[in-house]
Amino acid sequence: MQLIVPDWPGLPPDIGAFATLRGGGVSQGPYDDGNGGGGLNLGSHVGDLLQVVERNRARLDILLPASPLWMTQVHGHHVIDADGAAVGIEADAAIATRAGVVCAIQTADCLPVLFADLNGGVVGAAHAGWRGLVGGVLQNTVARMRAAGAGPITTWLGAAIGPDRFEVGADVLAAFAKAAEAGQALQQTQACFTPIAQRPGKYLADIYQLARIALRQVNVQDVHGGGLCTVSDRNFYSYRRDHVTGRMASLIWLK
Repeated sequence: MQLIVPDWPGLPPDIGAFATLRGGGVSQGPYDDGNGGGGLNLGSHVGDLLQVVERNRARLDILLPASPLWMTQVHGHHVIDADGAAVGIEADAAIATRAGVVCAIQTADCLPVLFADLNGGVVGAAHAGWRGLVGGVLQNTVARMRAAGAGPITTWLGAAIGPDRFEVGADVLAAFAKAAEAGQALQQTQACFTPIAQRPGKYLADIYQLARIALRQVNVQDVHGGGLCTVSDRNFYSYRRDHVTGRMASLIWLK
């Protein structure tokens, strides 16, 4: 199984975290590893055979203290407490305060963000596509963690569509500009959108920088990761590149 173990300085030793890539499972066809081998598709909603997805998830479970809480992600900003939540609950972020409860986010271009309390008492994970970012999913996750007793928070940004590949329209820029409202935040936000030459109304957006701006708004400065592009690197599933594809997972838990 192919994994990314985050390069995450300062992560407390009693917290586990990793992200999957495309290879190391049993999925075939458009959900494979890109080289004719089995793919580790973890998404049950993308057209892959459900029994195959379950076999992939069983392989993942071997590496974890418990099966992850698989949410139904809806590109929103709702945050739930994974301790005792029902599998399939609609949400785009989760926190946990109990050892062995695994928060998991599925992605195939959207940005996965993992959160850890430097005191080692709370962890979280958020699915940050552009709609979730505009809606405040990162800020909401931080607020939920602090309400649960978190001290200083550190974050890790997983693999997502890179700034050279994330083409968006003027509507996306307008949505972020409206959320930023005015002042320095607006200037920083607008700087994340690069106009595409000879294509009026089209921009390349930097989802990593947009996430950093959102985190700074809630006083989270300790941000790691970023820079891996799911579209450019075929070791990742990418909806933008392939349309019909699998889903990877980014996971975090208290040991």
